Amino acid sequence: MEAALVTSFDRPPHFATTPRPDPAPGQVVVDVLASAISPRVRSGAAGRHYSGAGALPMIPGIDAVGRTSEGRLVYVLTLDTSNGTMAQQVAVDPARLVVLPDGLDPVTAAAAAIPGISSWVALRSRVALQPGQEVLVLGATGVAGRMAVQIAKALGAGRVIAAGRDPQSLATVARAGADVTVDVGDADALAEAGGNADVVIDYLWGQATERTIPAIVKARTSAEPLSWISIGSMAGPELTLPSAALRAVDLRILGSGQGSVPAATLMAQIPDLMTAVASGTVDVLTEAVPLADVERAWTAPGQAGRRTVLTP
Repeated sequence: MEAALVTSFDRPPHFATTPRPDPAPGQVVVDVLASAISPRVRSGAAGRHYSGAGALPMIPGIDAVGRTSEGRLVYVLTLDTSNGTMAQQVAVDPARLVVLPDGLDPVTAAAAAIPGISSWVALRSRVALQPGQEVLVLGATGVAGRMAVQIAKALGAGRVIAAGRDPQSLATVARAGADVTVDVGDADALAEAGGNADVVIDYLWGQATERTIPAIVKARTSAEPLSWISIGSMAGPELTLPSAALRAVDLRILGSGQGSVPAATLMAQIPDLMTAVASGTVDVLTEAVPLADVERAWTAPGQAGRRTVLTP
């Protein structure tokens, strides 16, 4: 079968012919229709993801939308395997398979799954967002951040503050439903806008978060808990946190991702997310690219705010 193949962590995947999957007992084979290139997929293909480097050669991709032999449209999640989803077929445990709504576009579903589930699970499983609460999204101009704004609204947030750098992208996020947009580099303005947030969805970490936490703590007047959920580290993997920040307010720092959230929990939330996508409540901008062009798609600068999806 045709597939993307990683033979070196120092080079992008290339188009190749590989053996068809040999399913283990109990697994089913799914015909892949679409598989998205996400930051999580990129880090795994480069051997940098915290869950493990994986063995080479490897087919990248941790999830896909496809069809079963019975013709059902399904979402599949593979996670830790060297036989990923960027191929014509993938073998998967039925527990990692979810039937999707009829008529849902496979490219849209594949693009929405990983970025959408990151904030959906954070707001449903890591914290229980209450109706009317305030959510601050750090890194709101990326695909996942823009979706997080929509998802927070869909799950009942009363006010959503979107923080990012690019003014044009922030304007797009405002049209997607953000109540307030702020330059993430302006810690004082960010603290003024989001100082009393109940939940922070953080895709940045690093120096961006290092500047923001003390500013928000200083500006905060609310006595309610502040749940700070680390989902990504686009601005850096580490930060320095003053201990006073943990004493001055009820700051609760937690993560949401592979390991802190069981795969079964992720899969259980996919149907509701995909229902929201199918209804248009949550959307995602996409760019579909043939699997044969994987190397070009991997290295080309992507369109801002769009998720590239490979189609076999």
